[in-house]
Amino acid sequence: MVVAEKGARLYIPKPIMYNSNQPRPQRKEGFFMIKHLFFDLDGTLLPIDLDFFFQDYLVTLSARFATAIEPKVFQDKLLASTMVMIKSNDPNLTNEEVFWQDFPARIGMTRAVLEPIFRDFYAHEYRTLGNNLPPAGPVRTLLASALEQGFSVTIATNPVFPRDAIIERLSWINCHDLPYLLVTSMEKMHFCKPNPNYYREILDLLKVKPEECMMIGNDVEEDMVAAELGMKTCLVTDRLISRGKTKLTPDYTCRLAELPQVLMALKELPSSKN
Repeated sequence: MVVAEKGARLYIPKPIMYNSNQPRPQRKEGFFMIKHLFFDLDGTLLPIDLDFFFQDYLVTLSARFATAIEPKVFQDKLLASTMVMIKSNDPNLTNEEVFWQDFPARIGMTRAVLEPIFRDFYAHEYRTLGNNLPPAGPVRTLLASALEQGFSVTIATNPVFPRDAIIERLSWINCHDLPYLLVTSMEKMHFCKPNPNYYREILDLLKVKPEECMMIGNDVEEDMVAAELGMKTCLVTDRLISRGKTKLTPDYTCRLAELPQVLMALKELPSSKN
């Protein structure tokens, strides 16, 4: 699940146009050609309002347990365990392990009882949450074009959902079957956004240099933090989230429809021979 912090400002700004007529950036000493694109999912590729989506998710999931626990109590405990997972910095435990170490004790049920219910929920009711999404636009065309241009593509979504749930959300925009280098999920990852270790782990898993990568997302604090590791960043403004807690400036700012222009500019930049 993805948790929007209380007080987060979620809004749609005026278009910020990428000016393709501007002079191209000049090659700098040590410059690396961007080869790997990391895409956030929710609010970036997937056109959802996180607050409404997450509320629907909580209501639908808690209904599965309504005979055993009052829905609001269930939701509060689920949120608490999710925050434990988000804040964990233990490299020895996956996010899935952190969650399942915490949640059963809070809810008073064993993992053996809970997990099959969760899995069945993701296979059935969860799929209905994508029924009323606004049109996504040509997202598949954008990703397929990036792949055709030689970029690798990673879905760098906050890994607080199981992989099956993430693939299901990708299917809502018909992007579930593309050849991603990695899809970050709770089973695979040991850290969450905005922890820089989340991005460090992706780099380690892919065995790539940060200078060769660009993080593309709509959340200033969670996505642009990748710049701290030396990655390029692109802020997508269609469903911008900013909490005013960082002074990081993205390398590029655009709407999703303008992103192909940014990628074209990246391909035109000369690379250093490192």
